Amino acid sequence: MRPRQFTLTAAEPKGGSMLRLTYADGHRCDLDLAGVIERHPSLSRLRDPKVFATAKVGEQGASVLWANDDGLELAADNLRARAIEQAGGVSHEFVWNWMARHDLTLDTAAEALGVSRRMLAYYRSGAKPVPRTVALACLGWKEAQKAGAEPFALAA
Repeated sequence: MRPRQFTLTAAEPKGGSMLRLTYADGHRCDLDLAGVIERHPSLSRLRDPKVFATAKVGEQGASVLWANDDGLELAADNLRARAIEQAGGVSHEFVWNWMARHDLTLDTAAEALGVSRRMLAYYRSGAKPVPRTVALACLGWKEAQKAGAEPFALAA
């Protein structure tokens, strides 16, 4: 079963490259796809306002689809992550990427950040919003690693 936080119930074009997305958990957000369209030549057709206006929720709420073309489909979880980031928040993908870049398990990442394994799993899955303090701790941990220091070692 698809998580409610990644199941779309509505996708409404708002003009230009803006979409208003509504998710099954009640979250609503606006997303500007201009940058995504620019970076991915395969999405160039979305520059056409008539094509962009065809946006609709894909099968089982898993994506947004344009012009009934599978080549013009973007996943609901990625769209939510982009919208959160555009609004100044931290997405679940930030945690996933940080852990993958540093080859951290859920246990080692939770210990490094000083949070419980369960809470980190919630952040990583998108079930709970990632607090800015957790994102800052990820960045601080990375810098400590580069400097060869023991990250966040407490003085005895």
